[in-house]
Amino acid sequence: MDLAGLLLFSSALFIAAASPGPGIAAIVARVLGRGPKGAVAFSIGVALGDVVWLSFAILGLAALAQTFHGVFLIIKYLGAAYLLYIAYKLWTAPAARQEVEANVKAEHPAKLFMAGLAVTMGNPKVMVFYLALLPTFLDLTRITLLGFTELVLATLTVLGVVFAGYIALAARARRLFTSPRAVRILNRTTGTVMAGAAAAVAAR
Repeated sequence: MDLAGLLLFSSALFIAAASPGPGIAAIVARVLGRGPKGAVAFSIGVALGDVVWLSFAILGLAALAQTFHGVFLIIKYLGAAYLLYIAYKLWTAPAARQEVEANVKAEHPAKLFMAGLAVTMGNPKVMVFYLALLPTFLDLTRITLLGFTELVLATLTVLGVVFAGYIALAARARRLFTSPRAVRILNRTTGTVMAGAAAAVAAR
């Protein structure tokens, strides 16, 4: 596709992605509560969810949604359940003074990936961007395979930059919390945000 259209898409996506929403809230809450370890797998799931919605918009949402409706529901509810599990672990975590960079129990990357994917699949902001706004500045009926590949690469690049920035800021902010009271407040606040993200996913 032409460079102007690709730049317009990338700019619009950057603005939309950088504005706070369920995806950003879940990423930041996870880093604040559990540290940056695992944030990459979670963020990849969030980003690939955007690619799924982009594909829906270009190939025709109705047919794809009907074909993969059952798979979509399974992914969505499994992801929401996992987010609630993380929220529970944050609420019940010990509040003793601790080294915030200490390793936490390893989480399987596949679980983190699916949780991130579920956040995006149930995110109304993402749906509106790809299904309502995208057709207003791109002619989706004329997107070639090469153009689709370029859009996917642009999507992953833009989201990678945005998510990396939020992860870095959240990791830096996390270092400020070391006292038992601060740790308790941090755990319960991020647990509440994560539970809210799970509720937003399940409700859509």
